[in-house]
Amino acid sequence: MKLLTFNPFRTLGMPGISYVKPDHMFKKIDEIRASDVLLFPEKWQVNSLVYGLNKKIFPSIQSIQLGFDKIEMTRAFWSIKPDLMPYTEIAGSSKATVERILDTFPFPFVAKEVRSSMGKGVFLIRSREDFLAYAEQNDVLYVQEYLPIEKDLRVVYVGNTVVSAYWRIGGDSFHNNVAQGGKLSFHNIPDEALQLVDKTAKALGIDHAGFDVVYANGKYYFLEFNCLFGNQALVQQGIQIEKMIFNYLQEQFPPLVPPTTPYRHIS
Repeated sequence: MKLLTFNPFRTLGMPGISYVKPDHMFKKIDEIRASDVLLFPEKWQVNSLVYGLNKKIFPSIQSIQLGFDKIEMTRAFWSIKPDLMPYTEIAGSSKATVERILDTFPFPFVAKEVRSSMGKGVFLIRSREDFLAYAEQNDVLYVQEYLPIEKDLRVVYVGNTVVSAYWRIGGDSFHNNVAQGGKLSFHNIPDEALQLVDKTAKALGIDHAGFDVVYANGKYYFLEFNCLFGNQALVQQGIQIEKMIFNYLQEQFPPLVPPTTPYRHIS
């Protein structure tokens, strides 16, 4: 099986893998055509690779496209079950919409930029002024009820299984992300949350993601998932994610073996 990666840092140690810079994609089109599986393409490459060249990619097209955009991700969650996420509204930023949201959501509530990660682009709205400032900077409003939590659960899903899960605690008093100062805990991981992630990932066709899950109001909710997640906790656990990816690819895309008996033409 010929593997080609567009992101060498996420495929370190994989045997027999070649590398093409994303920007050189069309200069190296013959090398790409000759490969069996293409790993970690950038979002802008995906449609050309999957629909134009009919290539197999990893992560899956669902992982990349849904993980890139919170709106599409949220709608995908809604399609499975309406309450998989905290109450959320997605709307334009007209004055009428802004006023309606202010009338609907009690303070504090959460507003997010559509494309962000590591806790960036997520705002705790405490006042009318906070929301007006957010709305002025965003053409699409992504607004969510505030859940009073002190920690969230990151569940790492690779291939067709959960490979790691850990609590992120504390942080900067609102964000629990490790990038925002959150602390890690690998204890008391709830099976119910892991089962929810496994079921949802399989339903959506997600094969490489870090899911953010919280517990509030007596149930588990998804906040989002990131297709390209941090690996600090995985390193701390001694998990070699590249080996897991390689083994999964070997299972999913076994090398083509020529038939031992030649085909006979039957007239």
